[in-house]
Amino acid sequence: MKIDSIDRRLLGELQRDSAQSLEELGEKVGLSRNASWRRIRALEEQGVIKKRVALLDPETMGLPLTVFLMVKTREHNADWLEKFSRATRAMPEILGVYRMSGELDYLIRARVADMPAYDRLYKRLIDKVELSDVSASFVMEEIKETTALPL
Repeated sequence: MKIDSIDRRLLGELQRDSAQSLEELGEKVGLSRNASWRRIRALEEQGVIKKRVALLDPETMGLPLTVFLMVKTREHNADWLEKFSRATRAMPEILGVYRMSGELDYLIRARVADMPAYDRLYKRLIDKVELSDVSASFVMEEIKETTALPL
């Protein structure tokens, strides 16, 4: 699918605020309500727009602490990866899991209430899957946090 400049402007507006009315979106990008709706639908059907969600304030929700877990494993096979994937997907505190290049095998991003909550998460993780080394770093200050892709 070719994404033109109007699609990019629509996508930019949706990334900023997906609750905008079709009238508002159309006005901002120079389209009618119906033309905006057709383009958005086409972008959804093509998988460009994966889903629309509400972004919650973690502190208000009682999850002020972001932790990055750096994981190393001795296991590098499909069975272990499936077990690890199942375990991490089942833990709602875990927001992202990434298989990495370099010395680190996996990077996990999680949100928890405090250190005891992190400790409980850590214990559940190592109970479910064998890991050779886990270290954690805690975010002291969020300088930039966004879900918006550069368009």
